[in-house]
Amino acid sequence: QVQLVESGGGLVQAGGSLRLSCVASGRTFGSDRVGWFRQAPGKDRMFVASITWSGRSISYANSTKGRFSISRDNAKNTVYLQMNTLKPEDTAVYYCAASPLQVGVRQSDFLSWGRGTQVTVSS
Repeated sequence: QVQLVESGGGLVQAGGSLRLSCVASGRTFGSDRVGWFRQAPGKDRMFVASITWSGRSISYANSTKGRFSISRDNAKNTVYLQMNTLKPEDTAVYYCAASPLQVGVRQSDFLSWGRGTQVTVSS
């Protein structure tokens, strides 16, 4: 399994922006689809966005569509999540995950997971 490391989290005021990065180590992402999930305190882990290896197929959760943008640089083994117009309800631990499947938003569709990075949005 690929090892994933997230970075870029932090504290930001509402309306601000952050860019999260997910770097693969041990091996490349290969042809895996890469996704971002988030887990707020006391809540289940939820799908945020995913992108296929080619970048041609991108999916977003309704709550983030239009504000978040996922992209990848295969040469750098890195996937990004640009988050704009952040809201307090975006506060969560954000996880990067890799899946051999080209579709699917369930946690079980993703086999490799990072440890997460904390994003806190103050009002």
